Amino acid sequence: MSKVFVNIGLSLDGFMAPDGMTMNNPAYKNWGAKWGAMMSWLFKQQYFRENVLKLGQGGETGPVNDLVRSTVERIGANIMGKRMFDQGEAVWPEDAPFHTPVYVLTNVKREPWVRPGGTTFYFINEGPERALELARESAGSRDIRIAGGADVIQQYLNLGAVDELEIALAPVLLGSGRRLFENLREPSPQFRIDKVLEGANATHLRYVRQ
Repeated sequence: MSKVFVNIGLSLDGFMAPDGMTMNNPAYKNWGAKWGAMMSWLFKQQYFRENVLKLGQGGETGPVNDLVRSTVERIGANIMGKRMFDQGEAVWPEDAPFHTPVYVLTNVKREPWVRPGGTTFYFINEGPERALELARESAGSRDIRIAGGADVIQQYLNLGAVDELEIALAPVLLGSGRRLFENLREPSPQFRIDKVLEGANATHLRYVRQ
């Protein structure tokens, strides 16, 4: 069976996103520079630059680049929240950077939004369990990424549905924002350390469900 995993960047003080991160107010509390510092490691990787950002040839190679490649290639479906979708819809290129079905948790009814390159957004009103059911059907033997935001990841942690956590921990202090590990119910799921990979701008941690 396909696995359900979280793959995100995280600040040293536990935030997934800086305070005020919204595309319609890019200067608010300097969130762009903060988020950029947290995710700078990713934008340097050759695979991400060539295959996701479509910036042409170039970028860093090595173990972190290989990790990015394996993560992208394992994804058969993505799940995200409406807030993440709304922010991305404003800035994603026409060829949205997923190339899989994407299931958006929302209360808004909307027809599927088909983009070039294999990305189709489906808007799910029946809750996280239904989104996961549909994602499993479309992913086949590949895995399902819970893309975010933090509240959506928390919902799937509370359901006990997350098999793996992949966290790129950056040595950046945001001070405030959206924390990853809030609103978790007891008993919370238990994980063990599976892999640690040191990079120049982040430490890459993989935890697997016990």
